[in-house]
Amino acid sequence: MKLTIEEARSWYEDTDAVHDFDHIIRVYNMAVRLAKAEGADMEIVQAAALLHDSQGSDPGSASGRLEHHQASARFAAAVLAEKGWEPERIRAVQHCILAHRFRNPAEKPETLEAKIIFDADKLDALGAVGAARVLAYAAIAGTPFYEKPSEEFFETGKESEGESHSAYHEHLFKLRKLAERMHTQSARAIADERLHYLDEFFERMIAEWQGEK
Repeated sequence: MKLTIEEARSWYEDTDAVHDFDHIIRVYNMAVRLAKAEGADMEIVQAAALLHDSQGSDPGSASGRLEHHQASARFAAAVLAEKGWEPERIRAVQHCILAHRFRNPAEKPETLEAKIIFDADKLDALGAVGAARVLAYAAIAGTPFYEKPSEEFFETGKESEGESHSAYHEHLFKLRKLAERMHTQSARAIADERLHYLDEFFERMIAEWQGEK
């Protein structure tokens, strides 16, 4: 039995503004676009897109966010088993979910479907929506939109004592690296354009911050 978008809506009623149902729909739409272009198993892609953050949590809870892919994979197995999915296809969806995190070196996307979910999720962190999300994340986490990074951060990716991990830090640490991490040719073309926009956004924001614009 196929999952529906309306069914998935109920799984995201208490999520934060960065990983809410709007994020799920954007990832779902992009994943469908990439699946069509790359010839992937559409049912696996659609199910994984709808379930990938189903057990997400407040970004202020670091441990919860770190483990949300594992909890979501377990939840996906229960949901799909109840719908009569075959174990092999359930495992395929679980792999997509477990491998979608940027900060999860333990499991890399191996299947085309997992690569598409990874790419679609990361594309949502770039472009105009990416700018809105990274600022929203900073506001929720209580960190500034901008703070000049230290030399230590530029050299190691780690903040010096007393340094905040601002939205700009996240741009340098993660967002600027996303385009090169894309797995599919279709996603790479989209990522390059969206990253160009995001770079210009932060350049403008910093100029305004410093009173230069």
